[in-house]
Amino acid sequence: MTKAAHLSLRGLTKHFGEVVAVRDLTLDIPASTYVVLLGPSGSGKTTLLSMIGGFTAPTAGTMLLDTADITMMQPAQRPTATVFQDYALFPHLNVGENVGFGLSVRKIAKAEIKRRVADALEMVGLAGFENRRISEASGGQRQRIALARALVTQPAILLLDEPLGALDLNLRRQMQDELRALQKREGRTFVHVTHDQEEAMAIADKIIIMKDGVIEDAGPPQDVYSRPRSRFSAQFMGESNIVEGTVIGGFADTQLGRFPVAGNGVAGVSIRPENLALTSSDGSVSLGLADLDETVFQGGFVRVTAKLGNETIRLRVPPVDIANAGEKVEIFLKRGGATALEA
Repeated sequence: MTKAAHLSLRGLTKHFGEVVAVRDLTLDIPASTYVVLLGPSGSGKTTLLSMIGGFTAPTAGTMLLDTADITMMQPAQRPTATVFQDYALFPHLNVGENVGFGLSVRKIAKAEIKRRVADALEMVGLAGFENRRISEASGGQRQRIALARALVTQPAILLLDEPLGALDLNLRRQMQDELRALQKREGRTFVHVTHDQEEAMAIADKIIIMKDGVIEDAGPPQDVYSRPRSRFSAQFMGESNIVEGTVIGGFADTQLGRFPVAGNGVAGVSIRPENLALTSSDGSVSLGLADLDETVFQGGFVRVTAKLGNETIRLRVPPVDIANAGEKVEIFLKRGGATALEA
C-alpha cells in the first residue's frame, strides 16, 4: 500500500431502518489531500466517516482504495486509522503503551514498536513522553497522543471524527494549524469530520458540505465560501444575504436593482455581508439609499443591518465607515460580490 491512497466512493448508501443516513453518494478523495466533511447534526457526515473506517457496513455502494475494494473489509484489515472525538485512551497504560497499542496487537517486534512510538510522538511534538501517565496529560496533549496512536500504524488514510471539539478556542486554533502542517509534511490523506465552518476553512484542501445524507456543495474552501452552489451552502458557510431575482446573461434583476453576478443559477443570488459597503470603490455598483437600523461593533469590523426597499440586508464594514442608526446610507455592491445560486 502506498503512503497515501486515492479513495473512491460509488453510490454509497446507508439505511438505519427507514432512515436514510447517506443516500447514493459518489465522491473521489485524491491521495495526499486534506478533505473535511462538513454539515449540521444529522447530515450523514459521521456515518460516512464510519463507513470509510469499516465501523459501519453500507447498505449499498462500493469503496475503492486505489484499486482495492474495501467495501466489506473489517477495520483492522483496512489501511486506515481513526482519531475519535473522545480520544479513547487507556488510563491504565502510559503514553508509550497507548501509542503502541495497535502495533502490540499486530505482534510487531518490541524494538520496532519502541522506535515507531518514539517517531510518532516526535511527529506530534511530544518527544520523550513515553513514560508519562495519561492522567498527567492536558487536553491538548491527549489530543496529540490520540493522533500519534493513529499515525504510528502508518495508515494510508487518517480519519478524524471531530477531534478538536473538546478543546478551548485558542488550543483548537493551534491544533488546526498543527494538523494541517502535519498532513502536508507527512503527505497522507486526511478525512476530517466537523460541524465548525471556521475549522473546515482553516484546514481543508477540499470541503464537502453534506445535508440530509447527500453532498450539497464541494470544492476548495475559498470557492465554497465565495461561490456557493445552493442557498443551504451559502447560509451554512456563513452569513449571506439571499436576494430573489432572475439571472440572464451574467446580470441579476432583483428588488435591489440590476447588477452583475457570477454563475448562471436560477435560485436567487447570494451576497456576503463583506461584499457590501457604505463607500464606493472601483467597479462597485450602487444599490441605492437604505435606512440604517442597527450597528454592532465586533472588533475589526462593524456588523450593520439596514433596510433597502423591502429587503433587510446585513453588511460588514470597517469601524471608520459607520453611520448612526436611523440615518440614510448609500449601499454599494463590490465588484464580483454576488453569486447566482443553482438550488
